[in-house]
Amino acid sequence: MTYWINGNQCDQLPVNDRSVQFGDGCFTTIRVEQEQPALLSLHIKRLQKGVEKLFMPALDWTQLENHIKQVVQGCESGVLKVILSRGAGGRGYGIDHEIEPTKILSLNPYPAQYITLRQNGAELALSPISMGINPYLAGIKHLNRLEQVLIKRFIEQSKVDEALVLDSDGLLVECCTANIFWRKGKNVYTPDLSQCGVEGIMRQKIIELLVDSDYSLSFVMRYPEALSHADEVIICNSLMPVVPVNQIQAHKYQPAWKYQSRELHEYLLPECLTL
Repeated sequence: MTYWINGNQCDQLPVNDRSVQFGDGCFTTIRVEQEQPALLSLHIKRLQKGVEKLFMPALDWTQLENHIKQVVQGCESGVLKVILSRGAGGRGYGIDHEIEPTKILSLNPYPAQYITLRQNGAELALSPISMGINPYLAGIKHLNRLEQVLIKRFIEQSKVDEALVLDSDGLLVECCTANIFWRKGKNVYTPDLSQCGVEGIMRQKIIELLVDSDYSLSFVMRYPEALSHADEVIICNSLMPVVPVNQIQAHKYQPAWKYQSRELHEYLLPECLTL
């Protein structure tokens, strides 16, 4: 793993950086293939949205893009994480508009399990940990990820690949690290993320693909039982990028919901793998 902080190769961050003190910032995770950061323009747009929502200082986006492209040179397959912190300084919650933002980049090997999951499919379990509703922060990928940390612990203990995550009202939101779609015939559904959740880059890509397809896409607020009637379920993120779901264990003492079809997955995968 290699780190860059504000353009310099470095792995040390001031303890008064607000990303450490308050989780004050946003981030994105980019798949790197053949020295290319996949869907870079979409990642930059989401970072811009996060910066605007969090009232962070303006950045030189061209400079950041150029640095990203420089960092991935020589990388045939990897993961680039970009963290934008409000910067270092201040003691309390109040925002000092004079501080400079901190830009943190890290480059890691590509997780081999995603290749296996694309081929074999994933098993999900219903997470006992729900997500809090906050319409203002809904959609952006901010640095406050304690819910996901606890959900990941549940995944590891349950020995499944991912978790189905609900909001505090019991409605479908997403998975721990992925968005979710399900299909019934030619109708495709995905949760409405206006109240909480992350608007994933691959989710955006899939929405664009479905708009120009024979499928009908709906953004819905549904309880998890909606998935028990689905013909097919897929999950996605910028790294996977799209994985079929084999089964969901929604209730401990009831049979899992199982899926055989991969029609939607096979339609989406070639385009989702493009750079």
